[in-house]
Amino acid sequence: MSRPAHVTSGPYAPPAPRRELVAVSADGSRLHVEVHGEEGAPPVVLAHGWTCSTAFWAAQIRALSATHRVVAYDQRGHGRSPAAREHSTTALADDLVAVLGATLAPGERAVVAGHSMGGMTIMAAAARPEFTEHAAAALLCSTGSSALVERATVLPVGAGRARTRVTGAVLGSRAPLGPVTPVARKILKYATMGPGSAPDRVEACARIVHACPTGVRHAWSRVLAGLDLDADVARLTVPTAVLGGTADRLTPLVHARGLAAALPHCVGLTELTGVGHMTPVEAPEAVTRAVRELSARHLDDLDDLDTTEKEKTP
Repeated sequence: MSRPAHVTSGPYAPPAPRRELVAVSADGSRLHVEVHGEEGAPPVVLAHGWTCSTAFWAAQIRALSATHRVVAYDQRGHGRSPAAREHSTTALADDLVAVLGATLAPGERAVVAGHSMGGMTIMAAAARPEFTEHAAAALLCSTGSSALVERATVLPVGAGRARTRVTGAVLGSRAPLGPVTPVARKILKYATMGPGSAPDRVEACARIVHACPTGVRHAWSRVLAGLDLDADVARLTVPTAVLGGTADRLTPLVHARGLAAALPHCVGLTELTGVGHMTPVEAPEAVTRAVRELSARHLDDLDDLDTTEKEKTP
């Protein structure tokens, strides 16, 4: 039996979903979707980042499913979603709206949260009518809209062409990551997590990232290297919170601050001291709290509005 692609005990072990389904995207790609919590609860939709899976949200799913209906899905080629031919921001947007359509009733609205490439997914989908129909608010965690390779500080040298070239080569490498070893953990921790990250959090991230197929990792690295969603940020008009870590080497805080300044309706920027790129795992309470606050402000408001409208109906 092969080793599980995620930890199997503790707070970072994914809880069993209440139900599973397959969402079919515009090009026929099939997406693994999990639903946690009770059907009538306020909905939250979670989109993970590059090289991750639904397991990355284990702490949020466990905490939120007591009071919310939590939908998490594997991006194409990740986790239990099969690889696809197309790798683009258009495909990311197609996939998100397919998941929204498959899990939410017509007109039902949710808090949509995305980490890293998941945040880019939200930006890419911002102008889609299906997104505006279903998104009450959004959370962007540890993400950016452009110049990802140029601004990454994984290499401890000054900005410039040489750093950009080498960073792109490292992040876009076709080399397999191999098993999770002590050396692999140290490398992953340095590149993606804050220096104070606990061993169980490093282990959880390493298991998930190393499970991503090499070809999928490389294909999406090319999309991220050429990313330009700056125009889409202006189309993300729902109330949006931004969260980032001060020790993030992959998407440094310059990205979070830029998003907060450019968003039409930014409702807060949270900077987590000493936290790296893997915010949902490194700072699970902070990410969960951000989702809860958006839900309290924007999903509860919708419930109040629906109740008022029903009372007005003769």
